[in-house]
Amino acid sequence: MSNGGGTAPLLTPYRMGRFDLSHRVVLAPLTRERSFGNVPQPHAILYYQQRASKGGLLIAEATGISDTAQGSFQPNGQAPISSTNKSIKPVVRANGIDVATFSTPRRLETDEIPLVVNDFRVAARNAIEAGFDGVEIHGAHGYLIDQFLKDQVNDRTDKYGGSLENRCQFALEVVQAVVDEIGADKVGIRLSPFASYSESSDSNPEALGLYMANALNKFGILYCHMVEPRMVKLGEKFETPYSLRPIRDAFNGTFIVAGGYNREDGNKAVSTGYADLVAYGRLFLSNPDLPRRFEIDAPLNEYNRETFYISDPVIGYTDYPFLPSDV
Repeated sequence: MSNGGGTAPLLTPYRMGRFDLSHRVVLAPLTRERSFGNVPQPHAILYYQQRASKGGLLIAEATGISDTAQGSFQPNGQAPISSTNKSIKPVVRANGIDVATFSTPRRLETDEIPLVVNDFRVAARNAIEAGFDGVEIHGAHGYLIDQFLKDQVNDRTDKYGGSLENRCQFALEVVQAVVDEIGADKVGIRLSPFASYSESSDSNPEALGLYMANALNKFGILYCHMVEPRMVKLGEKFETPYSLRPIRDAFNGTFIVAGGYNREDGNKAVSTGYADLVAYGRLFLSNPDLPRRFEIDAPLNEYNRETFYISDPVIGYTDYPFLPSDV
C-alpha cells in the first residue's frame, strides 16, 4: 500500500471560497433512512463523525424544507431543520466542513411557488443558525426542482413550463432566495441534467446543464455539484458520449463531480482540471476512512446494497470497519 512516491491529486488541499479543504474527497449526500419520526437520532451523529476529517467536506443527506415536503417514499427521512431540531451539525463541526441539503418532492400549483421558494429561504436560514457551514439545494434526481428543469416531465403551461429559460426559472428563483438569505458564499446546488430518475429526463441535457451553469455564475455561488452523464439510473453506470467538461468550463465556481468514481478516475478528474472536488457515495458509505485509504491506496470495504435503506441504526450504517490504527 503506497501513494506511489507523491501526493495523489485527491489528497491535495483546495481553497473553496472561505473554506480551506485539506483534501478533495467529498462525502456525497446519501439517502440513509435512519431517522425515526423524521428526526435524526444519536446514531446519525456517529455516522457523520466516523466520516469526518479535518478540513474535509461532508454534504449531509437531504432534509425537507417544510413539514409538507416529506415524500411518502421517505418514511425515515429527515425533518426540516429548525431552532428546536438542530440536527447533527453541532457535534461534527470541529472536524470538517458540513453542508445541509434541502429538497421537496411535491408538485406545485402556480400560486404555491412563491410560498415554496420562501420555504427554501427559511430552511437555509435555519440551517446556518443550527451551525451548518452552508447549504446545498437539491436540484437533481427527480425531486421538485429537477421536475421543473426536465422537458420530459415538465408539462406546465404557465411561465415555468415550455422553453428552457422558463423551465429553469423556478430553480433560479430558489437560488436567488437562498443567496439573499444567507449569502452566495454558503450556497451550492446539485444538478443531474443527464439522469432520468423518476422519469425526469431531458431531450437536450447538455444544453440544460450549460444554461444552468451560466445562469448560476450570475449569483457567484460557492459550488455546483454535478452528477456524471454515465449515472442515468439509480446506482447504474452506462456508456455515454457525453461529458461534464463543457459545463465545468462554463461554471466559474468550485465544480464537484459525482457518480461511480473510484480512486483512479477521481485522481484523473482532479489532475486534468475536469473537477475541483470529487464526491463519493457508496465508497464513502462503506469506508468511513475513505480519504486515508485513498492516501495510502489501501484495500476498500465492499458495500452491501441490501442494507442501504433499512432503518437499523447500526447494520450497514455505522458498522463498516476502519483501517487498523497501525496502518
